[in-house]
Amino acid sequence: MSASHDAIVLGAGAAGMLCSAVAGQRGRRVLLLDHAPAPGAKILISGGGRCNFTNLGTGPDNYLSENRHFAKSALSRFTPLDFLAMVERHGIAWHEKTLGQLFCDGSARQVVNMLLDECAQGGVELACGEPIAEVGHADGLFHVRAGARRASAPALVVATGGPAIPKMGATGFAYDLARQFELKVVQPRPALVPLTLGAEEALFRELSGVSVEVVARAGKVAFREAALFTHRGLSGPAMLQVSSYWRHGEAISVDFLPDSAPGWVLAAKASQPRKSFRRLLCEALPERLADALGERLGIAGEIGALTDKALLAAAARLADWGFTPSGSEGFAKAEVTAGGIATAGLSSRSMEATRVPGLFAIGEAVDVTGWLGGYNFQWAWASGVAAGRAIAERAGS
Repeated sequence: MSASHDAIVLGAGAAGMLCSAVAGQRGRRVLLLDHAPAPGAKILISGGGRCNFTNLGTGPDNYLSENRHFAKSALSRFTPLDFLAMVERHGIAWHEKTLGQLFCDGSARQVVNMLLDECAQGGVELACGEPIAEVGHADGLFHVRAGARRASAPALVVATGGPAIPKMGATGFAYDLARQFELKVVQPRPALVPLTLGAEEALFRELSGVSVEVVARAGKVAFREAALFTHRGLSGPAMLQVSSYWRHGEAISVDFLPDSAPGWVLAAKASQPRKSFRRLLCEALPERLADALGERLGIAGEIGALTDKALLAAAARLADWGFTPSGSEGFAKAEVTAGGIATAGLSSRSMEATRVPGLFAIGEAVDVTGWLGGYNFQWAWASGVAAGRAIAERAGS
């Protein structure tokens, strides 16, 4: 059987579309398939509908993986500035928010349209609403059946993401394919996800809607961003960040007063002894949160009447407040999936499976997970470009 295409890409998300465009623009016949009715569904909801499409500070240290060096090659060969050049070439206005995050001025739809334009320039054949029924490999070709469509190619790209946000059609299909071709899979888990608190922390669940800037820590990592209390537990950027590193049964810690100087509480006692401890906390924290923390600390009254030991112990607790989450809100609320197709079986340069020539895995399907703030999109772009270029080189050899 002869090949109908040079490459078949499964998944018309960020990574799949850019991979297809790159290979197509290098003269390769590419078929891009997706079970969803339209491409780029996750792009459209990202960044509050404005798509946080990259981060200027992107580097390997912004990613989790069993191999922390794996992402270096792809990230170094397609940088945030490379993607930004494409954005500007398409006339998309953008702006920078905090921490190097870049967003569209208008709509995330602009990024989807840009990628579709890039695919069109490469003559990519796009077929959406085509659930993958069967994938096989024989005689040097990958054979795919999607609905009534049958196609074959010497290259197959797995760009179907992970199971995060199942209401958007996300599944673990990538892992089924990986196992079919005897590639190892690192246990997938929800990442960038709100954490839940148990009954013993009900006092904090009653603070739903309260937000405050903190330093949150999990293991050796720390993030200074906003934390948000919810009716189920902890959310906000700081908590989403540490959730990717958290494991069930472990504690996280929160510094509620990250700007406080050493000995601040004793300095306050010396200068304002008649001030109540509650009022002291309310000057730095939202009132409802200050009351909850004060209740847990069990300290009340004027600070001048409290011992230095008690005040120092309270300050230390506020700087290192421990929570042991009961769990997370799962894949339904996770922004991305951690874990995935093991990098040990992939080339970091091409994203090709080392033991299955012609099989590639990119984007969220792979065990590379970025921080919140545009990093996961940059990995999608970089890994997609790496595979697209490799497909073109492979087909041309």
